[in-house]
Amino acid sequence: MTVVAELKTVDDTHEFGRRLAGLLHAGDLLLLSGPLGAGKTALTQGIGAGLGVRGDITSPTFVIARVHRPDPARGGRVTLVHADAYRLGESADPRAEIDDLDLDASVDEAVTVVEWGEGMVEQLADAHLRVRIDRREDDTRVVTCEPVGGDWAQRLAALD
Repeated sequence: MTVVAELKTVDDTHEFGRRLAGLLHAGDLLLLSGPLGAGKTALTQGIGAGLGVRGDITSPTFVIARVHRPDPARGGRVTLVHADAYRLGESADPRAEIDDLDLDASVDEAVTVVEWGEGMVEQLADAHLRVRIDRREDDTRVVTCEPVGGDWAQRLAALD
């Protein structure tokens, strides 16, 4: 089951992320794709808010990965690992660079969100969720969530 949502504002993108977070648990892998400025980090901010993690969620483009621990005061329940493989795509061996990040060491204990990770990180989990964000000329975002294995299709039914 593929879910498609039209999001007119950044607040709508945050809210969609919060709703998506309600379906997530440790061990989940989400692969975010879309053009620059489409809203991948904004969606992750919503996911982080929904998971109740500590700290501001900003683009990890230059640090590659950020770890956000649960904040009990915000109802935090699971760690969020937010990675950005954009710069790794320029590498001669991007999979080796992903391996150097040791994402596989935390994937079972965290929700892992990887921007620009298609073709590089799918091996981290048996199942994952592909999330494509496209931006229309009127700034509306179209988010397409496509389940790949596991129980993602059943979980996504709750978003409809």
